[in-house]
Amino acid sequence: MLKEKNKKDIIRLSYKYRIYPTLEIEQKLIKTMQSEAKVYNTLLDYITEKKKQGIKVTQLDTQKLLKNMKEKHEVYSKTLQMINNILWYNIHALSELKKNGKKVGKLRHKKIFRIIWYNQSGFKLQGNKLYLSKIGEIKVLLHRPIQGRIKGVIIKRSKTNKWYAIFQVEQEKQQLEKIGKVASVDLGIEKFATTSDGIAIENPKLFDKIEKRIKLLQRRLSRKKKGSRNYEKARVKLAKAYEKLENTLNDYIHKITTWLVKNYDVIVVEKLNMLKMIHDSNSKLRKHILYSKFSTFLHHLFYKAERAGRKVVEVNPAYTSQTCSRCGYRVKLSLSDRIFRCPNCGLVIDRDYNASLNILRNGVGTAPLPVEGKPLLYVTFYEVVYSKFPQRSRKSSSRGGDAPS
Repeated sequence: MLKEKNKKDIIRLSYKYRIYPTLEIEQKLIKTMQSEAKVYNTLLDYITEKKKQGIKVTQLDTQKLLKNMKEKHEVYSKTLQMINNILWYNIHALSELKKNGKKVGKLRHKKIFRIIWYNQSGFKLQGNKLYLSKIGEIKVLLHRPIQGRIKGVIIKRSKTNKWYAIFQVEQEKQQLEKIGKVASVDLGIEKFATTSDGIAIENPKLFDKIEKRIKLLQRRLSRKKKGSRNYEKARVKLAKAYEKLENTLNDYIHKITTWLVKNYDVIVVEKLNMLKMIHDSNSKLRKHILYSKFSTFLHHLFYKAERAGRKVVEVNPAYTSQTCSRCGYRVKLSLSDRIFRCPNCGLVIDRDYNASLNILRNGVGTAPLPVEGKPLLYVTFYEVVYSKFPQRSRKSSSRGGDAPS
């Protein structure tokens, strides 16, 4: 019973740090990644050949082949085992897609992996030095302490050729004190998030601000000869632009989700089907959905809530924007309609705030009556970046008719 209780109190997290390998160590890391690809391709060829001969191959069969490969490629054994696991994961994933009626091709050979796995052993962290078996010692920039027991390390090379160490950690849940507050969150394009207590958080639409530069960098890349030095320089410049966008969005989402978890015991959200949303949208709206990263928001919210002892409730998103939060009357709205006007009871209210009240009612069974005409507390991008929650801004939207477009 004690062991079961302890398991329930444990959560798995990842800590990501920048690492700075020397030129010699970097060459070893790249060589290991190339060896991973060779092992992957060899195992794939073996499975394909046996399949042609009508011989069934299992994961255990390919596992036995790794012993000789380890000596040939001088790669740590646990790393090769992970390559075998990944290969079989890909095979099973294709098989499932095929069963579901999807058109699937064949697995392809890989030129190089960008990740090296050290699972459970083969690594040691002492101070700011990380020792990896078969590779050597690497300096780690520990910008924050690691809490918990380290179970594994992943070495990753980004598309901008930066190196990172991702420590997989088990730690006890850090329960927060109960506050007694419940809220729902409506995610959207015009406002990133609107809560049921009237706080609207700006969607900065960062991709719009750098779209012209990205298009320019893509054109420059397309004019370079693939494999040349100039091609690599142009590729890295484009990758850096995307990397900066990704990092800014992740930081933004981390701060919003952390604030929500600290301030509410129960958070109600819509159970979004992102694939359907993207498929049903036009090209312009699709771009905004993709770069709003709603899936990332929900992922961060769930794991932070679990760690803090909070609860996240998912509800069906159907008609939450089109139903009056006061009388329940349903009104058909287009995406351009930012104000909800109820012809039945006369309620005039911000569309997203109205939806958040319906989400709350669907999740916990009750919601406060909407307050008509009182302005929403609008939190801007820069207020989120500097963690000023909540803060009234000059730009204030309204629950009435003067909401921002």
